[in-house]
Amino acid sequence: MSKDTPLPRGVARREDGRDGQVGDRDREQHGEQEHRDSVALQLEQLILDSERQYTPYQAARAAGVSMELASRFWRAMGFADIGQSRALTESDVIALRRLAGLVEAGLLSERMAIQVARSTGQTTARLAEWQIDTFLEHLTAASEPGLTRAEVAYPLVELLLPELEQFLIYVWRRQLAAVTGRVVQAENDEEMQSGRLAVGFADLVGFTRLSRRLEDDELGELVENFESTCADLVAGRGGRLVKTLGDEILFVSDEAATAADIALALVETMGKDDSMPALRVGMAFGTVTTRMGDVFGTTVNLASRLTSIAPKDAVLCDEQLAAALEREGAVPPVEPSGADALQTISSVGVAPSDETHVQLPLPDAEFRFALQPMWRRPVRGLGLVEPWLLTRRMPGSQGS
Repeated sequence: MSKDTPLPRGVARREDGRDGQVGDRDREQHGEQEHRDSVALQLEQLILDSERQYTPYQAARAAGVSMELASRFWRAMGFADIGQSRALTESDVIALRRLAGLVEAGLLSERMAIQVARSTGQTTARLAEWQIDTFLEHLTAASEPGLTRAEVAYPLVELLLPELEQFLIYVWRRQLAAVTGRVVQAENDEEMQSGRLAVGFADLVGFTRLSRRLEDDELGELVENFESTCADLVAGRGGRLVKTLGDEILFVSDEAATAADIALALVETMGKDDSMPALRVGMAFGTVTTRMGDVFGTTVNLASRLTSIAPKDAVLCDEQLAAALEREGAVPPVEPSGADALQTISSVGVAPSDETHVQLPLPDAEFRFALQPMWRRPVRGLGLVEPWLLTRRMPGSQGS
C-alpha cells in the first residue's frame, strides 16, 4: 500500500510508514489525558488567581529586572528553567518586582534577597507537599462514581484555598513574632547568630531494618506518628523543633533543663507505644551557629555523635550540658569522690570515668534530674568525650 492510498476509517498512518488500527481505547486514553491537562491548568489558574501570559523574558522586562537576576530568583525559589514558554503570570511579575524593590530600596542586598527567595521556596515547597498529602489524598480517595480525582480536586481546592492561606499567614506572623522577640532580647549580633543553646537529637533505633519489613503505608504512618508526637512534645515543653529527618529529629532549647525534660519525655512517651521502635537521645550544650532556620557547629555535631552511642531508651549528654543543669539547679552539685563513688556507680551498672564524679544530695532541695558518669571514649572528629547518662529524679528521692 502506497503512502497516497486512502486508509479505511479508524486506521491511522504511523510515522514509520506502517498502517495501524487506532482503537477506541487509544482515543479514549488520549481524550482522558487532554481532560486531565485541562483540569490541571484550571487548578493552576484557580490557585495563582492569574492566567499564563508571559515568557520569562517578558516577565523580567515587565518587572523591570534583568533576565539574569530574574533567573536567579526563580531558581532560588525552586522553579525549573522553562526556556521561553509562555507560562508565567501577573503574580510572577509582581513577586519579581517586590524582591527587586527591596534591593533597590536598600532594605536587602541582592545576596540577601536570593537567600530570602531560597529559604521561602524550600519551606513552602515542603509545606505544599504536606498539605496536599494531608487534605487532597484523603478527601479524594472516595470520589463520587464517574468523577476523576482531578474533577473532585477543583472544588476542594476552591474551598480550602482561602482558609489555608489565612491560616498560613497567621502561623507565619506568630512564628515571626516569636523569633523577632528572641532576636531583640539578644545583647549583640554575636549572641543572636552564635548563641549558647542546648541541642538534642532523637533517633529511632533499628529504623532501617524495620523499614525493610513494613509496607509503604505502614512506614509512612510510623514516620508521621513519630514526627507529630515529637513536634507536640518539643513545642509543648518550650523547645524548638529545628527539623525532622524521617527517623530522627533535631531540637534546641535556650535552657538545659528544658532540653532535659524534652529528651526524657520523648523516651518515656515512645516507650509507651508498642508500635514504635526504641528511642535514643543525645544532647550537648554550647555555642551554636544559626542560619536560615538551621543550626550548625561543634555542639550540634557532638549531640549527633552522642545519639549514635546512646543505649536504647536512654539519654546521653555532654559535660557542658551537665554543668548547665547544675547551674540551673536542676541536678545536685557534681563533686569528685573516690571509692564510695565507684561503689555507687557500679551498683547501677554504669562504668565510671577516669575522674569519677558523683552528685551530692542536698537534703532540703528537690532536683528534677540525675546524672551518672559513663566511660570516657574517643568520638570521631571530636576527641575524648565523657558522656553522662541523664535520668528523671522522682520527687522526694534522695541522692542521685
